[in-house]
Amino acid sequence: MRAFGRKSRMFRNALVYRIAHWEPPSLAELGARLEADRFVECGATQTESAGWIEPRGERHAALAEAFSGRLILKLCRETKAVPASVVRNLLEERLDAIEQQGGRRPKGRRARELKDEIVHDLLPRAFAKRRATLVWVDPGAGWVVIDGTSAKQADAVLTRLGQVLGGGLRLAPLQTALAPATAMALWLREREAPSGFSIDRDCELKQADRDKASVRYARHTLDIDEIAAHIAAGKLPTQLAMTFDNRVSFVLTEALAIKRIRLLDVVLDAGDAQDKGFDADIALATGELARLVPALIDALGGEDAAAQPPRVEPLAA
Repeated sequence: MRAFGRKSRMFRNALVYRIAHWEPPSLAELGARLEADRFVECGATQTESAGWIEPRGERHAALAEAFSGRLILKLCRETKAVPASVVRNLLEERLDAIEQQGGRRPKGRRARELKDEIVHDLLPRAFAKRRATLVWVDPGAGWVVIDGTSAKQADAVLTRLGQVLGGGLRLAPLQTALAPATAMALWLREREAPSGFSIDRDCELKQADRDKASVRYARHTLDIDEIAAHIAAGKLPTQLAMTFDNRVSFVLTEALAIKRIRLLDVVLDAGDAQDKGFDADIALATGELARLVPALIDALGGEDAAAQPPRVEPLAA
């Protein structure tokens, strides 16, 4: 079995949010809401557009894939931007021309208006960038998982998600009794991973003071005195590579993000022996994550007592 397997064919990262409240709509109502918010590419002078696309990647497929009481959605965001240097150079040219003609160089509001005009004129020729984000809604487990690495990145997805899921949806970031940095420092200092996990060969430690001095180990054994000395000197782990149950490798961050998810060959080989395609891939990925997340919560001292999930009824047909 290869040490790190291959990247997950579905979720490569995971940010977990607890469902604090939700009264799910029917699948038919959800489908209508998603259709009303379907992705449309940016117009000629539009800088940004977002909407829902088919998770299966097939035109005219469903915008919500339901299986085993779970939902898979995919949000697409397209942005267009004009290089700042181009705008700056053209603006200077226009300001110079106006100054030569009238003897006075526009400033303040007029200069800003000219800049806006330049951007508006250039946008139709700007290249568009697209980014699609998978979303896994699991009412039974009481969580929503975003395929992202930062809360800022997830905010736009969560806002859009609340609009289409309705039912007074309220989400809260997953909170554990032990802060990830505290737990990771303990595991490294004592050279012992929590039950069911192993520590791999990548780690980053950072000083908590204003200087933020940091040290990073890549493809390096972490069972060394040097790391314990860094922790004793006040550095805390911000990232730590781990493996769960010899099946999934990942990087845990101080913000409780799960990054660089890889399913190991023991998982992928079993999946390859069965049906292939979207349904098999999503079942494989969510099945492993559905085991990993609760185990990770236990390793971090359990969930914050004030953040226990309510019971959420599954979506009706």
